[in-house]
Amino acid sequence: QDFCTRSEGAAASATHTHTHTHNMACSVAVSAVTTAAATAGPRRHTAAGGVGRRAGAAVKNVGLRPRGAVVCATTGSDNKSAVSIAAPDGFVTPEPKAFTVTEGQLGNVISAAVPLVLRLGTGALINGWKPSLAPDDGLGYSLFRVAGKKLVESGDLGPRPAQPIEVFEYEGSPYCRKVRECAAVLDLDVLYRPCPSGEAYYRPMAKAEGAKTFPYMKDPNTGAAMDESDDIVEYLYRNYGPAAGKPGAEFMGAVELGVPMMLQRGGITNATCYAAAVARLKGLRARPSRAAAAAAAGTPVTPLELWTYEASPFTKLVRESLTELTIPHVVHYCPRGSAKRAELLARVGHFQVPNLEDPNTGVKMFESADIVKYLEGTYALSKA
Repeated sequence: QDFCTRSEGAAASATHTHTHTHNMACSVAVSAVTTAAATAGPRRHTAAGGVGRRAGAAVKNVGLRPRGAVVCATTGSDNKSAVSIAAPDGFVTPEPKAFTVTEGQLGNVISAAVPLVLRLGTGALINGWKPSLAPDDGLGYSLFRVAGKKLVESGDLGPRPAQPIEVFEYEGSPYCRKVRECAAVLDLDVLYRPCPSGEAYYRPMAKAEGAKTFPYMKDPNTGAAMDESDDIVEYLYRNYGPAAGKPGAEFMGAVELGVPMMLQRGGITNATCYAAAVARLKGLRARPSRAAAAAAAGTPVTPLELWTYEASPFTKLVRESLTELTIPHVVHYCPRGSAKRAELLARVGHFQVPNLEDPNTGVKMFESADIVKYLEGTYALSKA
């Protein structure tokens, strides 16, 4: 688990309760805060379109509510249903640890690392990653500092989208992995809506919009929507890669767009993505969860926030639980060379991934095994 200590202590977490109820009418009471609106892009299907926002615009946190009790109450004479979201009783945020594997988790970590090897680390480095040494000013993130110098990492990217890309997908799909790796390489923020087999809210939503397969992507910045992984990869590079904005970019192929070999169509890409999926047959089927129950009641939970990079085996374990429990989440990708590493460092005092923030409970935490335990304790429901 990538770790760079800058100060001691982890962010304290408070427990908040987010209650969802649904019957015939719904009224929302928000104490001292207003609910942030979820991103909603145009519902037309097109593979065309350029970046509709200025380069460098701030990325919005899609649908993330400020802290405070948010209650969606329903009225009616019968058939009431309520879903309460709260951290497990007695939950205490664990202290982050550098480069450690929780006892009993070594086998899971090793199997989760197989895709990293098969995919040659795709998603670990930003596009056009370039390291260099610069005078150490003592500021920001750096992997190492020595003799008055620090390592500076940079990349080659296009304009930044103002709003996160929205993707309907699931962890166990080889095609979805391709798109996630591309988003990581391009240092994008992505709102993921989990659609494993048996999921009954986001899958029908995507299919109602015309999706025939997964992954299905919507870009609220341009209005584009599509459902073929190779098309999505090339679209993202065309709009947010180094060729974005260049004359004729809309007609460029993968090589001209600068798409890495491991993300180009067919051949080695598909073979290694399939092998990576077979290495851990997880994140394929939905399990009963409070998130699914809340969505079924018409009040889906607020998306969680996850800071990570796609190649991390520790993050894969977390993403498997998020997928199976059908919990929507915004991923802030921070591969090597990403400026978001410095952002996370400034937020919590050190850099380590995965880092999870749950606006439904107020919990903020590190450590993959502890995050999985928290997600299972907070969101999982026993099978009837």
